[in-house]
Amino acid sequence: MRVLALLLVIAIPQLALAQPCTESLATLFERVSPTVVSIQAIKINKAKPQRRFETVVGSGVVIERDGQVLTNAHVIDGAASLSVTLDSGTKTPARVLGMDTVTDLALLRLEATSPLPAARLGDSSALHVGDEVVAIGNPMGLEQTMTRGIVSGLNRILPGLAEQPMIQTDAPINPGNSGGPLVDRCGAVVGINTFISEEANSIGFALPINAAKAVLRDLRETGRVTRPWLGLHGREIDTHVPSLFRLPLAPGYLIEIVYDGSPAERAGVRGGTMSVVVQGEEYLVGGDILTAIEGTSVRTHQDYLAKVKTLRPGQRVRLTILRDGQRRELTLTVAERPRLPTDLVD
Repeated sequence: MRVLALLLVIAIPQLALAQPCTESLATLFERVSPTVVSIQAIKINKAKPQRRFETVVGSGVVIERDGQVLTNAHVIDGAASLSVTLDSGTKTPARVLGMDTVTDLALLRLEATSPLPAARLGDSSALHVGDEVVAIGNPMGLEQTMTRGIVSGLNRILPGLAEQPMIQTDAPINPGNSGGPLVDRCGAVVGINTFISEEANSIGFALPINAAKAVLRDLRETGRVTRPWLGLHGREIDTHVPSLFRLPLAPGYLIEIVYDGSPAERAGVRGGTMSVVVQGEEYLVGGDILTAIEGTSVRTHQDYLAKVKTLRPGQRVRLTILRDGQRRELTLTVAERPRLPTDLVD
């Protein structure tokens, strides 16, 4: 009997933890919205003398009671001044603590005179397609707006954001929502709203909050994120494109772009020279095929990113490539990733 009682005591809390959050959306909004802020960034437009200043409006979420706010880097990038409006309507100056163009993330510090309500950061790895989420922000300048949807997809790789998989959602995200939180049904922040598709309705994207948490320490301590960089970009060789090559097709990572002045260029790595479209897919062919980094096989873009993340700037690295059907080895020195022209492109 005692054993049964003990099992019940252990099981009941576990069952309680497994229960979905059932508070109303109105209650959830009342609890989370005080942590959401509106950001006004004044930028100098050097390309338009007749319109020298422009105002960019975005959203942010308070993550620490001392006034630390997460938002999108593209909202505040190049801003001459920043002003933040709290849920109470109070306006306060802000300064940039750090910015990361790879994740499109920025960390601000508000000049708050008293502790602020802070959001709870969740676990984006626990998300599933179909989970209900809400987006809270300031679309079109309409402060404290909440929209509702579901997680439509996970680990989405987007043009210009190929280094960071994103959350896809059909919760309406409009201009001005950028930098605001994507919140699960329990009120935890699971993403930072980042991007909307202009070519389709009900398709928006958010940076997984786990990716934000991974760089927070760097942003706080140094203001930037140091990443290893080889200076090349490519794609997996699909099995349906052997006709692109005169030589027998070898599995590997087709190098399409080698950045000027990069470690890859200095080592003699060759990028593609000819654009070919096969079954609607565009390939830049004629370059080397990367098959391994330091002996670790590379086949897909995710393989490439995962291996590069294990490297460090200054490290000497051996690349194994195929060129004209011949296996070759090249050695390069890993550099720190610079800001690239494709970063934060609208």
